[in-house]
Amino acid sequence: ENTPEEIMTWVAEQVAPHKKIRKLDIVDEIPKSASGKILRRVLVEQERASLQAWASDPIIFETYMPDSKFE
Repeated sequence: ENTPEEIMTWVAEQVAPHKKIRKLDIVDEIPKSASGKILRRVLVEQERASLQAWASDPIIFETYMPDSKFE
């Protein structure tokens, strides 16, 4: 199985620089509705929760985003 870094490197070699993947999360299952459609709303909620947890850690946030404020 490929690691996220390997996948990101492969994609970077295949696409233009502005289309590179900046973050890749591996999940066990993509949330889908009863009809099989991807529940994008659930994915967005998960990402927002992840960003809030990340931003609430002052050491990590200040290291990667020294001039930003996250609300």
